[in-house]
Amino acid sequence: MEEIISVLKFDSRGLIPAVVQNIETNEVLMVAYMNADTIRKTNETGRAVFFSRSRGEEWMKGATSGNYMYVKEIRVDCDCDCLILLVNPAGPACHTGNRSCFFRRIENGKLIEDKREPVKNDSLAREQAVVMDRKLNPEEGSYTNYLFDKGEDKILKKVGEEAAEVVIAGKNRDKNEISYEVADLMYHLTVMLVDNGMTWDDIYKEMERRR
Repeated sequence: MEEIISVLKFDSRGLIPAVVQNIETNEVLMVAYMNADTIRKTNETGRAVFFSRSRGEEWMKGATSGNYMYVKEIRVDCDCDCLILLVNPAGPACHTGNRSCFFRRIENGKLIEDKREPVKNDSLAREQAVVMDRKLNPEEGSYTNYLFDKGEDKILKKVGEEAAEVVIAGKNRDKNEISYEVADLMYHLTVMLVDNGMTWDDIYKEMERRR
């Protein structure tokens, strides 16, 4: 990491801009600044850490809101003066509660709020990010950590049980029951994937390959 930091072109304040992008959807979520220390901390913790120019201090995205940015990859531009952080967000990127800070567009000389529907797999990505965080930072009383503590056999048993519940719901042809049971199965599958060092991105890639 020190070798990489040594070639980055920081400004006179020791800062470099960082564009944060959703790794699942490619949506640009926010732009912030980093210094050498926050780059190191981001690399060490797997969570995005930035430097606030207005407050003059480091801050971890999500430290107060819980909306952490789990960094999967850091890219450097050709001039080494800008970064892109590819992340799994655990919640909205913007302090306004919007998914992205770029929720407004210029139209006919006016600022118009974007009314686009949420990205369909956004909820799954957020749930995955929370499960990943529980794996790295256990919380007392967390059901997710209970599963991780019990281990592979317990996790797989729950996947099997939830799959059976989905089958029963499908036979009952009850849409509310199906939605509930499929959501339960997706959660337990997420835990199983994270326990195996995988994410839904691995599944998406396999699905694309089959196409």
